[in-house]
Amino acid sequence: MTAREYHDRTAHSPASVRTSGHTLEWDIKPFPFKVYTDLAALALPRELDPLGTDTLAALADPTPTVSSLGLSQLATGLYYAAGVTKKKTYQGGGEILFRAAASTGALYQTEVYVVVGEVAGLEPGVYHFGPGDFALRRLRGGDVRAALAESATDDSIRRRSATVVLTAIYWRNTWKYQARGYRHLFWDSGTLLAHLLAVGGALGLGPRLYTGFVDADLNRLLGVDAEQEAALELVTLGPEGTRAPPVATVDDSRHPYMPLSSSQVDYPLLREIHVASMLETPDDVRAWRAGGSGTRVSEGAPHALVTLPAARAASGRGLGETIQRRGSTRQFGHVPLSAVELATALWAATRSLDADVPAGLVDLYLIVNAVDGVEPGAYGYRASEHALEPLKAGSYRNESSYLCLEQPLGGDAAAVIYFLAPLDRILPAFGNRVYRLANLEAGIAGGRAYLAAYAQGFGASGLTFYDGHVVEFFSPHAAGKDAIFVVALGRAAGSGRVTMGTTPTLSRRPSG
Repeated sequence: MTAREYHDRTAHSPASVRTSGHTLEWDIKPFPFKVYTDLAALALPRELDPLGTDTLAALADPTPTVSSLGLSQLATGLYYAAGVTKKKTYQGGGEILFRAAASTGALYQTEVYVVVGEVAGLEPGVYHFGPGDFALRRLRGGDVRAALAESATDDSIRRRSATVVLTAIYWRNTWKYQARGYRHLFWDSGTLLAHLLAVGGALGLGPRLYTGFVDADLNRLLGVDAEQEAALELVTLGPEGTRAPPVATVDDSRHPYMPLSSSQVDYPLLREIHVASMLETPDDVRAWRAGGSGTRVSEGAPHALVTLPAARAASGRGLGETIQRRGSTRQFGHVPLSAVELATALWAATRSLDADVPAGLVDLYLIVNAVDGVEPGAYGYRASEHALEPLKAGSYRNESSYLCLEQPLGGDAAAVIYFLAPLDRILPAFGNRVYRLANLEAGIAGGRAYLAAYAQGFGASGLTFYDGHVVEFFSPHAAGKDAIFVVALGRAAGSGRVTMGTTPTLSRRPSG
């Protein structure tokens, strides 16, 4: 199985890290924005809904679906999912523009496109979202929702107002993370989706996630070259309206864009796993989706459980403010979290979502270092019981730091969530594409944990890890599983804050 081979060949170990010889070539670091050189910019409205809906309430229950989708609502969704929200300036004048959702290494390989059918103030067509100038550029005119619906084998897409499509430009991530970057494509698009799904729900846009589609057809619709960039997921937004007319053909039309760097390094292993996980026909999509609706991961029989307090119903911080404040904590202090703060983050991470295939591919394990009311030790999280299953007691700060690629963040955090999946069980059942889904599910869960953390006033950071050592640490409970992703939670040490850059104006939500 290609995914099994890919996962093993890109696993981190102390030996692989110390002998890799990989260095960062700063003179060819990819430019973080995709800039089309032949398309006019359509500026998006900069007076946006401040999203005062409480963050935890937004994660719990979406607002009833609105009757129409307008350009301002679309702009709000794009800004809080993928817009530039902060900047950090360094000595000498250099700066990094940080975006709403977390991205490994702040490399931002996830690109955002919108297939528009019925959006007030915007002509039908396929658009690219440019976060740098907060504008859309039309790549293709006309209503092509029927072609999109055929690719995803779901006729309801023909009636939805718009569909956001996420892609990834491989080189932006492989520049630093090499072939292992394929995992990052789904972690990062997952954190972005955590924002988009929450914001879309708060705006009453009824977001629905699709992970199954005919890859070649969707890439052609967007005009992207799958050797360099490819579609990962799509999300429908807005109410159902008039059914889009059939589309005769979709030509392979591509627009030039500014080179990301003067040269780049190819990583065939990444392209191989992506091709192996593609679906070639609508029948393949239907078959994969039907297979993915069967029995999911079983949690097994638990030992004695540690009951967690109920998750908070409200944080007192609106979703818009939470996203504006969100960052990746660079240094944790040893100040403990409360049990309810941890419980709320775990609850948020494991909320169900509206998608074409059910979740349940990843299990959550924890190392608890400093949580009031929870003894330090290793645990499994039982989402169905909202409880912790003790695996071994004791202080494991040093071990957690080591597991997280010997990074202090893993030991200083109050609690660290390790996402694991039984790849040997799910790959034969669901095929190579389920590898995308396992990493994506962990990314969405991690993104929701981020939102819950910042809503409650503490921090989070995504980390990489020594694959085999993580499984070994949590075994025998985790035997037969594979490490997928890690998110650390805790209170920041010192300020270390990035400064706000020039951002769209947040207007008051209209009354009524």
